Amino acid sequence: MLTKKAKYGLLAMSYLAKESRKRKELIQIGELAEKGNVPKKFLEIILLELKKQSIVYSSMGKKGGYQLAKPASQISVGHIIRTLDGPLASIGCVSKTAYRPCDECVDEKTCEIRKVMQAVRDATAHILDGTSLEDMIRRKVNY
Repeated sequence: MLTKKAKYGLLAMSYLAKESRKRKELIQIGELAEKGNVPKKFLEIILLELKKQSIVYSSMGKKGGYQLAKPASQISVGHIIRTLDGPLASIGCVSKTAYRPCDECVDEKTCEIRKVMQAVRDATAHILDGTSLEDMIRRKVNY
């Protein structure tokens, strides 16, 4: 399930992507919070995490604010979600970034649950990693 944190992050990134088409100046956090209907304090935490992953760029000062660190077409929705929520896998034994074996599993190779969850993770990753921020704001899902 997508957390509020990731949903708010996607809303903010969507707004930044749309605005970057229209104007070159940085977008202030107050505007991002208001237009995305995201609590400002929560948005500060989200944007800091996105900045650490070089998804957004920020500058301080009177004309400071945020902008995309690269074109929206080069930022995948999957990267944003993993940055804010962590692995896409619903169980640890199918995660590519946070693998951990299940305590109750006797044999991963024959586990029926693992096979289904692996397919779900793969399909989810295929869609989210294959859909850029640009695709998202144009409402073009790639699957």
